[in-house]
Amino acid sequence: MFSNVRFPLWLIKLFNYEYWTWWVFFMPLAPYWLYLAIRNRSLTYFTTVNTCIPDGGVFGESKNDILSQIDSRYLPAGAFIQQGEAWESVEQKLKNAKISFPLIVKPDVGGRGFRVHKINDAQTLQRYLIETPQPIIIQEYVAYELEFGVMYARFPEETKGRITSITQKEFLSVIGDGRSTVAELLAKNTRARFAMEELQERVKEAWNDVVPNGQRRYLQPIGNHCLGTKFLNANHLINQRLVHVFDQIALPIEGFYYGRFDLKVSSLEDFYAGNNIKILELNGATSEPGHVYDPNYSLWKAYRDIMHNMRIVADISAANIRLGVKPTPLGQLLQTSRAFFAMSGQL
Repeated sequence: MFSNVRFPLWLIKLFNYEYWTWWVFFMPLAPYWLYLAIRNRSLTYFTTVNTCIPDGGVFGESKNDILSQIDSRYLPAGAFIQQGEAWESVEQKLKNAKISFPLIVKPDVGGRGFRVHKINDAQTLQRYLIETPQPIIIQEYVAYELEFGVMYARFPEETKGRITSITQKEFLSVIGDGRSTVAELLAKNTRARFAMEELQERVKEAWNDVVPNGQRRYLQPIGNHCLGTKFLNANHLINQRLVHVFDQIALPIEGFYYGRFDLKVSSLEDFYAGNNIKILELNGATSEPGHVYDPNYSLWKAYRDIMHNMRIVADISAANIRLGVKPTPLGQLLQTSRAFFAMSGQL
């Protein structure tokens, strides 16, 4: 695997699939998707996998609507802000929710870390609200060091589900040498080199700080692969005790059968006990088993595991179709998808 900073980024990207553009990575799976579509007699069968989320959770769903269906004990404090809402109203909502700075902001509709920021003061938040042309979600900043993506699946007739993937997220950091600036240290980090422009915008005034020798400084608190977070295979954490925890979380969400819980938790002990879990987002049909982006994972295993999850989606969708759920028409789904990608800057 090419990862040395001496190699050009295009060469590193060529031999490390975790850096491939998402559509390039998924293109070889198109024949398998077509097979599943023929088997389910619908090109959009996957839109039936979750009846509680529009289109099953493909693109463009409201994060706030989904989070509102989860038991509040598993959620960080949050506030939903309409586009153009008066600052006085925003301040009151933050006060009512007991949210203080720093806090996390994200568009209500979006993906892959688009415009998700940690904000430290009111002035920056006001500017963010003005510059974001859609409703947003404000969440308390959860300082827990452990962040996971947990893939969960359950058939409609079942009362017990399964966990198909756990991804542990390792946040981007640098270790100082007492001489180099943050920018210089990041330039030696292959993962950071793919997002230097975005990181400079996020780090801002700390970009030219000299980090003391031996000190580790975390630079990106958003657990997104596109922003330098390393995804690690944590499937060894799966056991029946943890499945029971996520059954308790997922079963009350009527119509939810497949997706990924992105969450923070205070410790592994609490993870297995179902305590101090804070779910940041819940994604549906197009959720990826993030463990496949572990740098030590092989491309063959990655495709094997993704195909396994694709088959689960197809089987759950087939069960829902038999129960009378209708797939979203292809034209309608394409229109929604185009609007989503345009809004999120991915077109």
